Amino acid sequence: MTLTRSRSRSHRRRLVLGAGALAVSLTVGSTAGWHTPDGRGSGSRSGTGVAAATKHDTEFNATFRHAFAEVRGVRMHYVTGGHGPALVLLHGWPQTWYEWREIMPALAEHHTVYALDLPGLGDSKGSPASFDKKTLARYVHGLLRDRIGLDSFDLIAHDLGGGVGFQYVSQFPEQVDSYVHMDYPLPGRKLSAARYRTFSWHMAFNSQRAIPEKLVDNPSDVREYLTAFYPQVAYGGAAFGGTRTRSPFTAAEINEYVRTYSRPDVLRAGFELYRSLDDDERDNAAAVRADTPTLLLTATGSLAATRPTLTPMLSDITRAVEIPASGHWLAEENPAAVVREILSFTAGKGR
Repeated sequence: MTLTRSRSRSHRRRLVLGAGALAVSLTVGSTAGWHTPDGRGSGSRSGTGVAAATKHDTEFNATFRHAFAEVRGVRMHYVTGGHGPALVLLHGWPQTWYEWREIMPALAEHHTVYALDLPGLGDSKGSPASFDKKTLARYVHGLLRDRIGLDSFDLIAHDLGGGVGFQYVSQFPEQVDSYVHMDYPLPGRKLSAARYRTFSWHMAFNSQRAIPEKLVDNPSDVREYLTAFYPQVAYGGAAFGGTRTRSPFTAAEINEYVRTYSRPDVLRAGFELYRSLDDDERDNAAAVRADTPTLLLTATGSLAATRPTLTPMLSDITRAVEIPASGHWLAEENPAAVVREILSFTAGKGR
């Protein structure tokens, strides 16, 4: 199994992001209109639909397909394919199901993979009742159990998707055979939401009411924000005390995230993930401690800070690993190591 990455870089406009909690300066770009996917099946002929990023990838399309299901008024989008025990993937911010694109074929050799767009994000449409992770987990449950019909599966969750992942294993433990929690400190018994927001300027900025939408208010601004942000939390980036400015993402990856986050409702939903952190702290502190076998994967140098926030709420962390030479974007920065850890863990169900 060999995983490689093609790196075609897109031109980047200037966006200055300071180190302080709210030091943000946007260079105003084009005022072009918002581009919305048509949401019909596999996407529109213009290339702006759900399959825009994969429509020319014949190898990927031979294994995977796009699908939708209605859950409590939200039309949820997911990508599925492969053979074997079910494995569910939950993305973080500012990403979509597409963050798993590179490792999905390797996982699909051993699992039937379901890569979800969280409610209100990606190509999912409609707004959930709330963006706290306890509520989002219930929408995910509605999709997986009630619509798809999964009785059990292995669950993998990254970043803020990890907040949803923990709430899922806490609320529905009988469904989850094993859980992989990737690079997300959990607000709750050992970490307050206020403290969490001090870890990076973007966490404080994204939590502000209305301000992010006023500053990031058209597709050009979305591209500038995301393109400048991705390197900051990559290996060697500012979040790790470095000076890296080169994105760990390909132009195709950036284009796909810009496509979805350029929808105003999706952009707002992404910010709501941060605005609901105080609710997450309360819900996680009150949650039933989960005993699901858990694998913890973190960025290089982040394990010592992350693990203590999880142990009061996840009682069976059977393995904890820092992914070598990786920042926050584990599946993109070191996909081979991530696949190796996941497949080894799910094969043994953590034992």
